[in-house]
Amino acid sequence: MRRNRKAKIVATLGPASNDVATISALFEAGVDMFRFNFSHGSHEDHRARHEIVRGLETKYGRPVSILADLQGPKIRLGTFAGDSAVLTEGEQFVLDRDQTPGDATRVYLPHPELFAAVAAGQNLLFDDGKIRVSIESNSGDRIVTRVTTGGKISNRKGVNVPDAILPIPAMTPKDLIDLEFALSLGVDWVALSFVQQVSDIEDARKIIGDRALIQSKIEKPAAMLDIDAICKASDSVMVARGDLGVELPISQVPRAQKEIIRVSRKYGRPTIVATHMLESMTESPMPTRAEASDVATAIYEGADAVMLSAESASGKNPVRAVQMMDAIIKEVESDPVYRNLLDAQQVAPRATPEDAICIALLDTTTSLNAACTVTYTKSGSTSMSAARVRPNTSILSITPELKTARRLAWVWGIHSIVGKDVHSVDEMVSEAVTAAVREGFAKKGEYIAISAGLPFGESGTTNLLHIATVK
Repeated sequence: MRRNRKAKIVATLGPASNDVATISALFEAGVDMFRFNFSHGSHEDHRARHEIVRGLETKYGRPVSILADLQGPKIRLGTFAGDSAVLTEGEQFVLDRDQTPGDATRVYLPHPELFAAVAAGQNLLFDDGKIRVSIESNSGDRIVTRVTTGGKISNRKGVNVPDAILPIPAMTPKDLIDLEFALSLGVDWVALSFVQQVSDIEDARKIIGDRALIQSKIEKPAAMLDIDAICKASDSVMVARGDLGVELPISQVPRAQKEIIRVSRKYGRPTIVATHMLESMTESPMPTRAEASDVATAIYEGADAVMLSAESASGKNPVRAVQMMDAIIKEVESDPVYRNLLDAQQVAPRATPEDAICIALLDTTTSLNAACTVTYTKSGSTSMSAARVRPNTSILSITPELKTARRLAWVWGIHSIVGKDVHSVDEMVSEAVTAAVREGFAKKGEYIAISAGLPFGESGTTNLLHIATVK
């Protein structure tokens, strides 16, 4: 099950992809990581999907990564008399603490933290940005606004607050329950929704520990203001363009996407670009030309992975969507311009032995025209550092830890396998050559470049580069 591409594919599971046959077909079509969206479905739904995905590892002999995506704090309006109201541009609209049903002039807001955080001059967005209001005053229990974009609003529609950092944790009580359940299953990654600041990640890490790695979803303008620190504190990052595209002006989203990918690459954090990538394939068997171009752009920009949401979770063509994404990625990676762009985006090495080795690895594999790069890793650090420099070769990542192999399965260029623990350089070279031949990366007479850390078995000690010839 070797993928003939470097960038990876993430697919969300849901009602359209619930059974063994469909999930197997998605994997065969090219999925490298499955996303479990805890905004939808029961724990039993997710448990059943987890068992199916883990069964794929036994069937195909290849680690598969699982991402548990927590819902995060959702701010919603109260209810309206008659279940809806029409807000008129230029008219006043009040958010208050009165729980009686609202109308075209006011509505209940069941979130005291919002009253404490917003001020005159800021904006609020309702129903994914379809309706916009500007705050004129806030007395602490009554927010007076002026409607700038009107329309019909119905019960419990979402509220976005683009201009303020809300004093709420990234995880709600529901998220904490979902998190413990996901960790009990043994998921590999946990995605935090609506991350605003580094403390959100630190709080989550206190709970998660080393049971899973943390992916920060960038979907708030506040996160963009501190993107360097957030990327550095995270294990990976998702460009979550849904809510980000609501809270930021649409014209700024492409620029934000590029900046997130650039900063994440600087710190060696793998990135996923998500939301509406092949959205029309939820209904249609073919994407639009603009969608195909959108997927290609993310790959040209150096993203580690691109993600399907409704296309694979609830759409009519989940397998075709993966096949289309796979074809687009391969087309981009066959373009000589792609390699030129990756080289132009090369990030400066950090002053660490690990980065020095990986930069040498890039130069060595290029000058020798090596068949592949082999990384020995326990924690995954060596393999991620190698992926950060985007070598010309595929990265055959060998680890004695199944959990590490699973975590690396979706990272750019990495073909992740579980191998035996080695205790000497000779044993390492023998195992690397054997695995490279067995996995189809090298043949007799070719060079492979091997990166590892001495002493073996210690995390974060990458300090060895070895060139071997396949005998």
